[in-house]
Amino acid sequence: MKHERQIEGRGAGERVGTLNRWSSQGHADGRDRGFVSPLDRVGLGVPDAGAAGGLRRAALPSPHGMAAVILSALFGVRRGGEARTNGGAMRLGRGGLLGAMLVCQSAWAAHPWTLGNVPSDYQGRYGTRHTIGIFYDPTYLQYRASGVRVKLTVPYISVVNLPVGAKLTNDTLSARGQGGGTTSASGLGDIWLATHVTVLPERGLRPAVVPYFKVKFATASVREGLGTGRNDYELGVGLDSTIGTNVFPFAHVGYRFVGSPPGLGLRNIAIYDAGVSIATSARNVVTAMYAGAQSEQAGYAGPSDAILAWNYDVTAAGSGVQVYIDKGLSHGSAGLGGGVGGQIVF
Repeated sequence: MKHERQIEGRGAGERVGTLNRWSSQGHADGRDRGFVSPLDRVGLGVPDAGAAGGLRRAALPSPHGMAAVILSALFGVRRGGEARTNGGAMRLGRGGLLGAMLVCQSAWAAHPWTLGNVPSDYQGRYGTRHTIGIFYDPTYLQYRASGVRVKLTVPYISVVNLPVGAKLTNDTLSARGQGGGTTSASGLGDIWLATHVTVLPERGLRPAVVPYFKVKFATASVREGLGTGRNDYELGVGLDSTIGTNVFPFAHVGYRFVGSPPGLGLRNIAIYDAGVSIATSARNVVTAMYAGAQSEQAGYAGPSDAILAWNYDVTAAGSGVQVYIDKGLSHGSAGLGGGVGGQIVF
């Protein structure tokens, strides 16, 4: 039985999303870095995902417009294919985990779509002299079938105390800027499209092998510092395994080809993460992970984060809530961040 992790929020690539998901081993496609979250910060989702530890939230309007656009796109789309099972909402009865997973396999096959939102808040210096506040609110739509998972993430960003000349990628800084003043801005962030394909399912001691490809579309405002104005392209692979019936170690490594505007000199970077998810019951999953990346700007530390997340499934199909906290471990990360959100599986 496979477990799928999603963190939808951060910029590590996509650490924001549902951190943990049960799934049928027959249709495993690796942990879902959906939780639009820490992993998204460098481009991953986990990760990425509220405010924790007294985090200050920047004022912003509700992104209902984005959600409406995504919802409208669903009408007239025919459902098909198979997807992972999710035993989140099942209670452990006499049949134990096996019975819960078998029931959820049917639920996932009939519910290939996931729509989620995980607002996240981060505070830190990010290698500058200023304390920057970033509110990152990604809405994502995901479709899965027969070992393939495709995910579209549309984020809203609000930032306060951003150094003049600095540029964001998701919820982290790609460039620090050289000016002495600061500014605040909000608006559409860079849209991400990711595809994950399971080429080798888990078998015995061999972990599942799941290559992925991601594209960052430069939709964020360059003038306001919400983006670099250039597309990024990322290739990587995930390794996902199972220990016993409820422990799921994972690791991912990727390489991002970074688009660099004139004068910034941004460079390509390596991205990596590793962790473990533990299903404490059929409804609850706890995930601990480390995520990091090189800095896109020479002379600065890259993001490095320790992340603790909790997922609770409300329905057998996998709809539920997620909470995570992110502690920065380097000068290239926020000092502290976190998120609270949820997803609907249909």
